[in-house]
Amino acid sequence: MIRRIATAASFFIASVLLTLPSQAFEIEPVTGDSGIEAWLVSEDAVPVIALEVLFHAGSHLDPADKPGLADMTANLMTEGAGDLDSQAFAARLRDLIVSLSVSAGRDTIQIRMRTLSENAAEAFDMVRLALTEPRFDEGDVARVRAQSLASLAQDEEDPDSVAYRTFFADVFGDHPYATPPSGTPQGIEAITVEDLRGYAATAFARDNISLAVVGDITAADLAPLIDSTFSPLPDTTDRLDAGPIAPLTPGITLVERDNPQTVVVFGMDGMKRDDEDFIPAFVMNYMLGGGSFVSRMFKEVREERGLVYSVYTSLYPLAYGGLTIGYLASSNATAAEALDVARAQIADVAENGLTAEELDAAKTFLTGSYALRFDSSRAIAGQLAAIQFEDLGLDYIDNRNSLVDAVTVEDISRVAERLLKPEAMRIVAVGAPEGIKATAEIPAN
Repeated sequence: MIRRIATAASFFIASVLLTLPSQAFEIEPVTGDSGIEAWLVSEDAVPVIALEVLFHAGSHLDPADKPGLADMTANLMTEGAGDLDSQAFAARLRDLIVSLSVSAGRDTIQIRMRTLSENAAEAFDMVRLALTEPRFDEGDVARVRAQSLASLAQDEEDPDSVAYRTFFADVFGDHPYATPPSGTPQGIEAITVEDLRGYAATAFARDNISLAVVGDITAADLAPLIDSTFSPLPDTTDRLDAGPIAPLTPGITLVERDNPQTVVVFGMDGMKRDDEDFIPAFVMNYMLGGGSFVSRMFKEVREERGLVYSVYTSLYPLAYGGLTIGYLASSNATAAEALDVARAQIADVAENGLTAEELDAAKTFLTGSYALRFDSSRAIAGQLAAIQFEDLGLDYIDNRNSLVDAVTVEDISRVAERLLKPEAMRIVAVGAPEGIKATAEIPAN
């Protein structure tokens, strides 16, 4: 029954949004007596509520000798809380028809909950328990630790995972971003119950929370739930300021693997989300390598020459800096040529920008497809929480397409010259590529 209800909710909201994307729903700020604000989209067409919570936390708070602490903490928050052990907690979620998950990123701890509106009070209380009274029982810690170690072992066999792990370690150096949120085997082994409790006490507070609710609930009903769920949090905590990331050091790292193909991750310095050039950079990246079949990378590296299985670029904004990242996968025999062609495309856009026709096509797609980001109650909640998290403003959804439309060819040239530095790339290749050698520095073209 819950699956049919959720599907109906998704279909209803998507059909409305695709017709009137900027006026399809009203965002109502709701503030409880605690002073915590939620953004609410009230929709009573189906009896479902979605909650999305983002905390400015994540793996950058991990101690240097215990990477993976945020991830383990997040994984254990739904493994028993309050008077409910892990089995009783899971049974209670099933009885209430509640979906609840907690996950960690480099800059975030994310909580996602969905439930029937008739169970809203009980469902929000389960969120409160997970957030403020996680048990961290020894048996559950041992089980989750074993799962984490098994996952890390699998990652070591996956070329993509190895490439990205190595790339971030090379790029970020001594910064906390250098290790993945999932941690390392040594870090996971070293984590204690006291560490988990300490992270939970440090990461969550009223001053670093963004939250959104979408579905069958009114502002009057939501306000007391905000208070009861989140008011037990401290006003603020002493969280680590990780400091800005340093400019990346160009060079090539080769991780030799006896694989039939080579995976290459490459990158240059980027920008944070609050940079005034972010929207022009976003549009530029779409045409360079983010637009799949219509991007320069896809057309030149795959379609015209058939050198790769996959190729793309993306912006990677973080709280303490940003990167411009690319990826390709090719046979060992053609990996070097594919990388050369990809670099040539980057150099061309850096020097010449994009044509007016390319820019118009990018704008048409990016504005027309924006409504697809709001195709379900959960998706809407996720977008609203992210907009809060990035401090983009309550009116961002209404203004976003006009920001994209305002981008000019001159804007594209400016950000391309600023970001695209093919002579200063950091490159990681995993495989046995012909013609790619490890170097200390990449020579300029």
